[in-house]
Amino acid sequence: MRVSLLRFLAAVPLVFLSACASQYFRDAGESPLPPPRYALADLPQPEHWTGIVFNGAKVGFSHTRVTRAAEKGLYELHGEAVIRFRFLGLEKRVQVRSLDTVDESARLVRFEYRYGLDDSEQNVSGEVRDGRLRYEVASAKRPPEKKEEALREPLYPSGVLGLLPVLQGLKIGSEFRWLVFNGETQSLDRASQRIEAYESSDLFDGAAFKVQTDMLGLRSTTWIDARGRPVFELGLNGVMISALEDERTAKNYLASAALNKDDVLVQWSLIKASLPLSDPQKARFLRISLSRSPLSDERQRCRAAAADVVCEIDATRSVAPSAGSVDADLRPSATVQAHDPMIRALARRIAAGRESVPEKIAAVLDWLEKNIRKEPVDAFSALDVLDAKRGECQGHSYLYAALMRALGVPTRVVNGLVYSAEHGGFLYHTWAESLVEGSWRAVDPTFNQPRADATHIALVRGESLAELVPLVDWVGNTRVRVLEAR
Repeated sequence: MRVSLLRFLAAVPLVFLSACASQYFRDAGESPLPPPRYALADLPQPEHWTGIVFNGAKVGFSHTRVTRAAEKGLYELHGEAVIRFRFLGLEKRVQVRSLDTVDESARLVRFEYRYGLDDSEQNVSGEVRDGRLRYEVASAKRPPEKKEEALREPLYPSGVLGLLPVLQGLKIGSEFRWLVFNGETQSLDRASQRIEAYESSDLFDGAAFKVQTDMLGLRSTTWIDARGRPVFELGLNGVMISALEDERTAKNYLASAALNKDDVLVQWSLIKASLPLSDPQKARFLRISLSRSPLSDERQRCRAAAADVVCEIDATRSVAPSAGSVDADLRPSATVQAHDPMIRALARRIAAGRESVPEKIAAVLDWLEKNIRKEPVDAFSALDVLDAKRGECQGHSYLYAALMRALGVPTRVVNGLVYSAEHGGFLYHTWAESLVEGSWRAVDPTFNQPRADATHIALVRGESLAELVPLVDWVGNTRVRVLEAR
Protein backbone atom coordinates (compact mmCIF):
# COMPACT_ATOMS: atom_id res chain seq x y z
CA MET A 1 0.00 0.00 0.00
CA ARG A 2 1.26 3.45 -0.85
CA VAL A 3 0.83 5.92 2.08
CA SER A 4 0.88 9.74 1.86
CA LEU A 5 4.51 10.59 2.54
CA LEU A 6 3.96 14.14 3.74
CA ARG A 7 2.20 12.78 6.83
CA PHE A 8 5.18 10.58 7.74
CA LEU A 9 6.25 13.14 10.37
CA ALA A 10 7.10 11.65 13.73
CA ALA A 11 9.54 11.96 16.61
CA VAL A 12 8.30 9.81 19.50
CA PRO A 13 7.49 6.09 19.84
CA LEU A 14 3.95 4.99 19.04
CA VAL A 15 2.77 4.52 22.62
CA PHE A 16 -0.75 5.82 22.13
CA LEU A 17 -3.54 6.28 19.61
CA SER A 18 -6.12 9.00 19.21
CA ALA A 19 -8.46 7.22 21.63
CA CYS A 20 -5.92 7.80 24.41
CA ALA A 21 -5.06 11.36 23.43
CA SER A 22 -6.82 12.89 26.45
CA GLN A 23 -4.15 11.34 28.70
CA TYR A 24 -1.45 13.41 27.00
CA PHE A 25 -3.10 16.77 26.21
CA ARG A 26 -4.56 19.17 28.78
CA ASP A 27 -6.39 22.46 28.71
CA ALA A 28 -3.82 25.25 28.97
CA GLY A 29 -6.19 27.94 30.22
CA GLU A 30 -6.80 31.28 28.52
CA SER A 31 -5.24 31.60 25.08
CA PRO A 32 -3.16 34.72 24.19
CA LEU A 33 -5.02 37.89 23.22
CA PRO A 34 -5.02 39.13 20.59
CA PRO A 35 -4.79 35.75 18.79
CA PRO A 36 -1.31 35.22 17.29
CA ARG A 37 -1.17 36.09 13.63
CA TYR A 38 1.79 36.42 11.27
CA ALA A 39 2.46 37.21 7.63
CA LEU A 40 4.85 35.23 5.46
CA ALA A 41 7.24 38.17 5.68
CA ASP A 42 7.54 38.09 9.48
CA LEU A 43 7.33 34.44 10.57
CA PRO A 44 9.34 34.15 13.83
CA GLN A 45 10.78 30.80 12.71
CA PRO A 46 10.50 30.36 8.92
CA GLU A 47 12.48 27.10 8.94
CA HIS A 48 12.06 23.86 10.90
CA TRP A 49 13.08 20.18 10.92
CA THR A 50 11.34 17.04 12.10
CA GLY A 51 12.46 13.47 12.61
CA ILE A 52 10.25 10.70 11.23
CA VAL A 53 9.30 7.65 13.26
CA PHE A 54 6.91 5.10 11.82
CA ASN A 55 5.53 2.28 13.94
CA GLY A 56 8.20 2.90 16.56
CA ALA A 57 11.18 2.94 14.17
CA LYS A 58 13.00 6.09 13.08
CA VAL A 59 12.95 6.15 9.29
CA GLY A 60 13.59 9.68 8.03
CA PHE A 61 13.35 13.45 8.36
CA SER A 62 11.39 16.40 7.01
CA HIS A 63 12.55 19.99 6.42
CA THR A 64 10.55 23.10 5.50
CA ARG A 65 11.69 26.67 4.83
CA VAL A 66 9.98 29.93 3.77
CA THR A 67 12.00 32.56 1.85
CA ARG A 68 11.29 35.65 -0.24
CA ALA A 69 11.15 35.04 -4.00
CA ALA A 70 13.00 37.18 -6.53
CA GLU A 71 9.70 38.73 -7.66
CA LYS A 72 8.24 41.39 -5.41
CA GLY A 73 5.39 40.19 -3.19
CA LEU A 74 6.06 36.50 -3.79
CA TYR A 75 7.44 33.85 -1.43
CA GLU A 76 8.96 30.40 -1.84
CA LEU A 77 8.04 27.40 0.29
CA HIS A 78 10.81 24.80 0.21
CA GLY A 79 9.99 21.29 1.42
CA GLU A 80 11.91 18.04 1.68
CA ALA A 81 11.14 14.61 3.12
CA VAL A 82 13.52 11.64 3.06
CA ILE A 83 12.40 8.20 4.23
CA ARG A 84 14.24 4.88 4.44
CA PHE A 85 12.88 1.67 5.98
CA ARG A 86 12.78 -2.08 5.49
CA PHE A 87 9.88 -3.98 3.97
CA LEU A 88 9.90 -7.75 3.38
CA GLY A 89 13.65 -7.79 3.92
CA LEU A 90 14.57 -5.07 1.43
CA GLU A 91 15.38 -1.42 1.98
CA LYS A 92 12.77 1.06 0.70
CA ARG A 93 13.73 4.60 -0.26
CA VAL A 94 11.42 7.57 -0.63
CA GLN A 95 12.33 11.20 -1.30
CA VAL A 96 10.09 14.20 -1.84
CA ARG A 97 11.31 17.70 -2.76
CA SER A 98 8.87 20.56 -3.28
CA LEU A 99 9.10 24.22 -4.22
CA ASP A 100 5.91 26.30 -4.12
CA THR A 101 5.88 29.95 -5.12
CA VAL A 102 2.96 31.77 -3.50
CA ASP A 103 1.70 35.32 -3.03
CA GLU A 104 1.38 37.15 0.29
CA SER A 105 -1.83 35.24 1.09
CA ALA A 106 -0.12 31.88 0.31
CA ARG A 107 -2.14 31.42 -2.89
CA LEU A 108 -0.38 29.21 -5.40
CA VAL A 109 1.49 30.85 -8.29
CA ARG A 110 3.76 28.06 -9.53
CA PHE A 111 5.27 24.81 -8.26
CA GLU A 112 7.88 22.10 -8.80
CA TYR A 113 7.63 18.71 -7.09
CA ARG A 114 10.10 15.84 -7.38
CA TYR A 115 9.18 12.39 -6.09
CA GLY A 116 11.54 9.44 -5.77
CA LEU A 117 10.10 6.00 -4.98
CA ASP A 118 12.72 3.25 -4.86
CA ASP A 119 14.11 3.29 -8.42
CA SER A 120 11.30 5.37 -9.95
CA GLU A 121 11.12 9.15 -10.30
CA GLN A 122 8.25 11.49 -11.08
CA ASN A 123 8.20 15.27 -11.51
CA VAL A 124 5.10 17.47 -11.28
CA SER A 125 5.41 21.14 -12.22
CA GLY A 126 3.07 23.92 -13.29
CA GLU A 127 1.51 27.31 -12.61
CA VAL A 128 -1.71 29.17 -11.98
CA ARG A 129 -2.47 31.87 -14.53
CA ASP A 130 -5.61 33.57 -15.86
CA GLY A 131 -7.91 31.47 -13.71
CA ARG A 132 -6.47 28.13 -14.84
CA LEU A 133 -4.15 25.54 -13.35
CA ARG A 134 -1.72 24.17 -15.94
CA TYR A 135 0.79 21.48 -15.06
CA GLU A 136 2.64 18.47 -16.40
CA VAL A 137 3.62 15.11 -14.98
CA ALA A 138 6.88 13.60 -16.20
CA SER A 139 8.57 10.30 -15.39
CA ALA A 140 12.04 9.18 -16.33
CA LYS A 141 12.42 8.35 -20.02
CA ARG A 142 8.83 9.38 -20.75
CA PRO A 143 7.41 12.52 -22.40
CA PRO A 144 5.47 14.71 -19.97
CA GLU A 145 1.69 14.44 -19.70
CA LYS A 146 0.06 17.89 -19.75
CA LYS A 147 -3.05 18.66 -17.68
CA GLU A 148 -5.26 21.70 -17.18
CA GLU A 149 -8.03 22.67 -14.73
CA ALA A 150 -10.32 25.71 -14.62
CA LEU A 151 -10.40 27.54 -11.28
CA ARG A 152 -13.26 29.53 -9.80
CA GLU A 153 -11.57 30.40 -6.51
CA PRO A 154 -8.06 30.82 -5.06
CA LEU A 155 -5.88 27.71 -5.05
CA TYR A 156 -3.37 26.80 -2.33
CA PRO A 157 -0.59 24.19 -2.29
CA SER A 158 -1.06 21.32 0.15
CA GLY A 159 2.32 22.15 1.68
CA VAL A 160 0.99 25.43 3.06
CA LEU A 161 -1.83 23.93 5.16
CA GLY A 162 0.32 24.12 8.29
CA LEU A 163 0.78 27.85 7.77
CA LEU A 164 -2.71 28.95 6.74
CA PRO A 165 -4.18 29.06 10.30
CA VAL A 166 -1.18 31.16 11.35
CA LEU A 167 -1.76 33.62 8.50
CA GLN A 168 -5.47 33.87 9.34
CA GLY A 169 -4.98 34.17 13.10
CA LEU A 170 -5.01 31.47 15.79
CA LYS A 171 -8.43 32.19 17.23
CA ILE A 172 -10.20 29.29 18.93
CA GLY A 173 -13.41 28.35 17.11
CA SER A 174 -12.27 29.67 13.72
CA GLU A 175 -13.02 27.46 10.73
CA PHE A 176 -11.50 27.62 7.25
CA ARG A 177 -12.05 25.90 3.91
CA TRP A 178 -9.49 25.84 1.14
CA LEU A 179 -9.18 24.55 -2.43
CA VAL A 180 -5.85 22.71 -2.46
CA PHE A 181 -3.63 21.27 -5.18
CA ASN A 182 -2.16 17.96 -4.03
CA GLY A 183 0.96 17.05 -5.98
CA GLU A 184 1.00 13.47 -4.70
CA THR A 185 -2.49 12.69 -6.02
CA GLN A 186 -2.35 15.31 -8.81
CA SER A 187 -5.81 16.49 -7.88
CA LEU A 188 -7.77 19.46 -6.59
CA ASP A 189 -9.04 18.66 -3.12
CA ARG A 190 -11.12 20.39 -0.45
CA ALA A 191 -9.40 20.92 2.88
CA SER A 192 -11.16 22.13 6.01
CA GLN A 193 -9.49 23.34 9.20
CA ARG A 194 -10.77 24.21 12.65
CA ILE A 195 -8.91 25.73 15.61
CA GLU A 196 -10.34 23.68 18.48
CA ALA A 197 -8.51 24.40 21.73
CA TYR A 198 -5.46 25.75 23.52
CA GLU A 199 -3.59 22.89 25.18
CA SER A 200 -0.38 21.84 26.91
CA SER A 201 1.27 18.42 26.87
CA ASP A 202 4.24 16.44 28.14
CA LEU A 203 5.03 15.81 24.45
CA PHE A 204 6.00 19.42 23.67
CA ASP A 205 7.13 22.52 25.56
CA GLY A 206 4.67 25.21 26.61
CA ALA A 207 1.15 25.52 25.20
CA ALA A 208 -0.19 25.38 21.65
CA PHE A 209 -3.36 25.76 19.59
CA LYS A 210 -4.99 22.49 18.53
CA VAL A 211 -5.85 22.60 14.79
CA GLN A 212 -7.81 19.84 13.08
CA THR A 213 -7.36 19.39 9.31
CA ASP A 214 -9.54 17.19 7.08
CA MET A 215 -8.64 16.42 3.46
CA LEU A 216 -9.22 13.43 1.18
CA GLY A 217 -11.16 11.75 3.98
CA LEU A 218 -8.08 11.83 6.22
CA ARG A 219 -7.83 13.75 9.48
CA SER A 220 -4.73 15.14 11.14
CA THR A 221 -4.35 17.21 14.30
CA THR A 222 -1.58 19.77 14.68
CA TRP A 223 -0.57 21.78 17.74
CA ILE A 224 0.75 25.22 16.70
CA ASP A 225 2.44 27.43 19.28
CA ALA A 226 2.14 31.21 19.63
CA ARG A 227 5.18 31.66 17.35
CA GLY A 228 3.43 29.82 14.54
CA ARG A 229 5.51 26.65 14.82
CA PRO A 230 3.89 23.20 14.36
CA VAL A 231 5.25 21.68 17.57
CA PHE A 232 3.38 18.38 17.31
CA GLU A 233 1.10 16.53 14.90
CA LEU A 234 -0.98 13.35 14.86
CA GLY A 235 -2.19 11.70 11.66
CA LEU A 236 -3.74 8.41 10.55
CA ASN A 237 -5.56 7.88 13.85
CA GLY A 238 -2.38 8.57 15.79
CA VAL A 239 -0.14 6.19 13.84
CA MET A 240 1.84 9.05 12.26
CA ILE A 241 3.30 11.61 14.60
CA SER A 242 5.36 14.75 14.04
CA ALA A 243 7.42 16.86 16.42
CA LEU A 244 10.07 19.53 15.98
CA GLU A 245 13.75 18.59 16.18
CA ASP A 246 17.03 20.28 15.44
CA GLU A 247 18.70 19.52 12.10
CA ARG A 248 21.32 17.15 13.49
CA THR A 249 18.82 15.07 15.46
CA ALA A 250 16.40 14.92 12.54
CA LYS A 251 19.08 13.65 10.15
CA ASN A 252 20.13 10.91 12.54
CA TYR A 253 17.56 8.75 10.77
CA LEU A 254 20.40 7.43 8.59
CA ALA A 255 22.04 5.58 11.44
CA SER A 256 18.72 4.44 12.90
CA ALA A 257 17.42 3.21 9.54
CA ALA A 258 20.64 1.29 8.87
CA LEU A 259 20.48 -0.45 12.24
CA ASN A 260 16.76 -1.17 12.20
CA LYS A 261 16.04 -4.57 10.65
CA ASP A 262 12.34 -4.68 11.42
CA ASP A 263 9.73 -4.81 8.66
CA VAL A 264 7.83 -1.84 10.03
CA LEU A 265 5.06 -1.90 7.40
CA VAL A 266 4.41 -5.62 7.89
CA GLN A 267 4.28 -5.22 11.67
CA TRP A 268 1.87 -2.30 11.35
CA SER A 269 -0.48 -3.71 8.74
CA LEU A 270 -0.52 -7.48 9.40
CA ILE A 271 -3.93 -8.77 10.53
CA LYS A 272 -3.39 -12.04 12.39
CA ALA A 273 -5.89 -14.86 11.78
CA SER A 274 -6.92 -17.21 14.58
CA LEU A 275 -7.57 -20.06 12.13
CA PRO A 276 -4.36 -20.61 10.09
CA LEU A 277 -4.60 -21.63 6.43
CA SER A 278 -1.90 -24.04 5.31
CA ASP A 279 -2.38 -23.63 1.55
CA PRO A 280 -4.32 -20.40 0.98
CA GLN A 281 -3.74 -20.25 -2.79
CA LYS A 282 -5.91 -23.35 -3.20
CA ALA A 283 -8.83 -21.89 -1.23
CA ARG A 284 -11.98 -21.74 -3.34
CA PHE A 285 -14.38 -20.67 -0.56
CA LEU A 286 -13.84 -18.51 2.51
CA ARG A 287 -16.24 -17.35 5.20
CA ILE A 288 -14.89 -14.60 7.41
CA SER A 289 -15.98 -12.11 10.04
CA LEU A 290 -14.66 -8.54 9.75
CA SER A 291 -14.87 -5.57 12.09
CA ARG A 292 -16.03 -3.30 9.23
CA SER A 293 -17.74 -3.51 5.84
CA PRO A 294 -15.71 -4.25 2.69
CA LEU A 295 -17.04 -4.27 -0.86
CA SER A 296 -19.98 -6.59 -1.47
CA ASP A 297 -20.88 -8.22 -4.80
CA GLU A 298 -21.58 -11.62 -6.36
CA ARG A 299 -18.07 -12.94 -5.61
CA GLN A 300 -17.84 -11.42 -2.14
CA ARG A 301 -21.24 -11.45 -0.43
CA CYS A 302 -21.27 -9.55 2.85
CA ARG A 303 -23.97 -8.91 5.46
CA ALA A 304 -24.10 -7.33 8.88
CA ALA A 305 -24.12 -9.86 11.74
CA ALA A 306 -24.23 -8.62 15.34
CA ALA A 307 -21.26 -6.30 15.84
CA ASP A 308 -19.30 -7.56 12.81
CA VAL A 309 -19.75 -8.16 9.08
CA VAL A 310 -19.75 -11.71 7.72
CA CYS A 311 -18.53 -12.27 4.16
CA GLU A 312 -18.65 -15.38 2.01
CA ILE A 313 -16.10 -15.30 -0.79
CA ASP A 314 -16.52 -17.79 -3.62
CA ALA A 315 -13.55 -17.78 -6.01
CA THR A 316 -15.59 -19.52 -8.72
CA ARG A 317 -18.00 -16.58 -9.04
CA SER A 318 -17.61 -13.50 -11.23
CA VAL A 319 -19.12 -10.03 -10.82
CA ALA A 320 -21.70 -8.50 -13.16
CA PRO A 321 -20.58 -5.08 -14.51
CA SER A 322 -22.45 -1.93 -13.59
CA ALA A 323 -23.63 0.53 -16.22
CA GLY A 324 -20.82 2.56 -17.76
CA SER A 325 -18.01 0.81 -15.91
CA VAL A 326 -16.72 -1.23 -18.84
CA ASP A 327 -15.74 1.71 -21.03
CA ALA A 328 -13.95 3.40 -18.11
CA ASP A 329 -11.77 0.34 -17.56
CA LEU A 330 -10.50 0.36 -21.13
CA ARG A 331 -9.07 3.88 -20.90
CA PRO A 332 -5.42 4.61 -20.19
CA SER A 333 -4.39 6.56 -17.11
CA ALA A 334 -1.22 8.09 -15.69
CA THR A 335 -0.72 4.86 -13.76
CA VAL A 336 -1.91 2.35 -16.38
CA GLN A 337 -0.59 3.65 -19.73
CA ALA A 338 -2.50 1.27 -22.00
CA HIS A 339 -2.09 3.47 -25.10
CA ASP A 340 1.70 3.79 -24.86
CA PRO A 341 3.30 2.43 -28.07
CA MET A 342 5.68 0.19 -26.11
CA ILE A 343 2.82 -1.31 -24.10
CA ARG A 344 0.66 -1.84 -27.18
CA ALA A 345 3.46 -3.48 -29.16
CA LEU A 346 4.37 -5.76 -26.26
CA ALA A 347 0.74 -6.75 -25.72
CA ARG A 348 0.37 -7.74 -29.38
CA ARG A 349 3.51 -9.91 -29.23
CA ILE A 350 2.44 -11.60 -25.99
CA ALA A 351 -1.07 -12.42 -27.21
CA ALA A 352 -0.22 -13.29 -30.81
CA GLY A 353 -2.52 -16.10 -31.95
CA ARG A 354 -4.70 -15.96 -28.82
CA GLU A 355 -8.33 -15.24 -29.62
CA SER A 356 -10.31 -15.72 -26.41
CA VAL A 357 -10.02 -13.53 -23.31
CA PRO A 358 -8.97 -16.47 -21.06
CA GLU A 359 -6.18 -17.26 -23.53
CA LYS A 360 -5.01 -13.62 -23.47
CA ILE A 361 -5.07 -13.61 -19.66
CA ALA A 362 -2.99 -16.79 -19.54
CA ALA A 363 -0.47 -15.40 -22.03
CA VAL A 364 -0.02 -12.11 -20.16
CA LEU A 365 0.31 -13.88 -16.80
CA ASP A 366 2.89 -16.27 -18.25
CA TRP A 367 4.93 -13.36 -19.68
CA LEU A 368 4.85 -11.48 -16.37
CA GLU A 369 5.89 -14.61 -14.47
CA LYS A 370 8.92 -15.08 -16.72
CA ASN A 371 9.98 -11.46 -17.23
CA ILE A 372 9.04 -9.32 -14.18
CA ARG A 373 10.81 -10.17 -10.93
CA LYS A 374 8.73 -10.20 -7.74
CA GLU A 375 10.43 -7.73 -5.42
CA PRO A 376 8.98 -5.26 -2.88
CA VAL A 377 9.93 -2.28 -5.05
CA ASP A 378 7.39 0.48 -5.60
CA ALA A 379 6.72 2.21 -8.90
CA PHE A 380 4.57 5.09 -10.07
CA SER A 381 3.21 3.35 -13.17
CA ALA A 382 3.12 0.34 -15.46
CA LEU A 383 5.91 1.80 -17.60
CA ASP A 384 8.18 2.11 -14.57
CA VAL A 385 7.66 -1.59 -13.86
CA LEU A 386 8.35 -2.46 -17.50
CA ASP A 387 11.57 -0.43 -17.45
CA ALA A 388 12.81 -1.91 -14.16
CA LYS A 389 11.65 -5.47 -14.96
CA ARG A 390 10.67 -5.86 -11.30
CA GLY A 391 7.92 -4.77 -8.95
CA GLU A 392 5.68 -5.62 -6.01
CA CYS A 393 2.01 -6.60 -6.21
CA GLN A 394 0.84 -3.12 -7.16
CA GLY A 395 3.40 -2.85 -9.95
CA HIS A 396 2.50 -6.27 -11.35
CA SER A 397 -1.18 -5.32 -11.35
CA TYR A 398 -0.52 -1.96 -13.06
CA LEU A 399 1.44 -3.63 -15.87
CA TYR A 400 -1.08 -6.47 -16.21
CA ALA A 401 -3.94 -3.95 -16.47
CA ALA A 402 -2.07 -1.91 -19.07
CA LEU A 403 -1.37 -4.96 -21.25
CA MET A 404 -4.93 -6.27 -21.00
CA ARG A 405 -6.49 -2.88 -21.82
CA ALA A 406 -4.10 -2.61 -24.78
CA LEU A 407 -5.59 -5.93 -25.96
CA GLY A 408 -9.10 -4.50 -25.72
CA VAL A 409 -10.00 -6.32 -22.50
CA PRO A 410 -11.54 -4.03 -19.84
CA THR A 411 -9.46 -4.46 -16.69
CA ARG A 412 -9.54 -2.70 -13.32
CA VAL A 413 -7.22 -2.66 -10.32
CA VAL A 414 -8.41 -4.00 -6.95
CA ASN A 415 -6.88 -3.33 -3.54
CA GLY A 416 -7.57 -5.29 -0.39
CA LEU A 417 -6.30 -8.13 1.77
CA VAL A 418 -4.85 -11.55 1.00
CA TYR A 419 -3.83 -14.34 3.35
CA SER A 420 -0.10 -14.94 3.85
CA ALA A 421 0.83 -18.37 5.18
CA GLU A 422 4.34 -17.09 5.91
CA HIS A 423 3.07 -14.38 8.26
CA GLY A 424 0.02 -16.24 9.58
CA GLY A 425 -2.47 -13.55 8.69
CA PHE A 426 -3.78 -11.07 6.13
CA LEU A 427 -1.62 -8.44 4.44
CA TYR A 428 -2.59 -5.58 2.11
CA HIS A 429 -2.36 -6.60 -1.51
CA THR A 430 -3.24 -5.48 -5.05
CA TRP A 431 -4.63 -7.58 -7.89
CA ALA A 432 -6.94 -7.04 -10.89
CA GLU A 433 -10.29 -7.90 -12.44
CA SER A 434 -10.72 -8.51 -16.16
CA LEU A 435 -14.00 -8.71 -18.06
CA VAL A 436 -14.48 -12.33 -19.15
CA GLU A 437 -17.68 -13.35 -20.95
CA GLY A 438 -19.54 -10.34 -19.63
CA SER A 439 -18.45 -10.56 -15.96
CA TRP A 440 -15.52 -9.33 -13.88
CA ARG A 441 -13.13 -12.16 -12.99
CA ALA A 442 -10.55 -11.67 -10.21
CA VAL A 443 -7.02 -12.27 -11.54
CA ASP A 444 -3.82 -12.09 -9.47
CA PRO A 445 -0.74 -11.30 -11.62
CA THR A 446 1.63 -11.52 -8.64
CA PHE A 447 0.52 -15.05 -7.72
CA ASN A 448 0.10 -16.02 -11.39
CA GLN A 449 -3.56 -16.89 -10.75
CA PRO A 450 -5.95 -16.63 -13.73
CA ARG A 451 -8.72 -16.88 -11.11
CA ALA A 452 -7.67 -15.42 -7.76
CA ASP A 453 -8.13 -17.61 -4.69
CA ALA A 454 -10.83 -16.98 -2.11
CA THR A 455 -8.49 -15.34 0.44
CA HIS A 456 -8.53 -12.16 -1.69
CA ILE A 457 -10.78 -9.72 0.22
CA ALA A 458 -11.61 -6.69 -1.97
CA LEU A 459 -11.74 -3.35 -0.14
CA VAL A 460 -11.23 -0.62 -2.77
CA ARG A 461 -11.17 -0.54 -6.56
CA GLY A 462 -8.97 2.01 -8.30
CA GLU A 463 -5.45 2.70 -9.49
CA SER A 464 -4.75 6.32 -8.58
CA LEU A 465 -3.35 7.43 -5.23
CA ALA A 466 -6.52 9.43 -4.55
CA GLU A 467 -8.63 6.30 -5.04
CA LEU A 468 -6.45 4.38 -2.56
CA VAL A 469 -6.88 6.87 0.28
CA PRO A 470 -9.89 4.99 1.81
CA LEU A 471 -7.53 2.10 2.58
CA VAL A 472 -5.90 4.23 5.26
CA ASP A 473 -8.90 3.79 7.57
CA TRP A 474 -8.55 0.01 7.33
CA VAL A 475 -4.89 -0.26 8.26
CA GLY A 476 -4.37 -0.83 11.96
CA ASN A 477 -8.12 -0.73 12.68
CA THR A 478 -9.34 -4.03 11.27
CA ARG A 479 -10.00 -7.50 12.68
CA VAL A 480 -10.50 -10.57 10.49
CA ARG A 481 -11.69 -13.94 11.83
CA VAL A 482 -11.69 -16.97 9.53
CA LEU A 483 -14.87 -18.96 10.12
CA GLU A 484 -14.56 -21.52 7.32
CA ALA A 485 -12.17 -22.28 4.48
CA ARG A 486 -12.26 -24.97 1.87
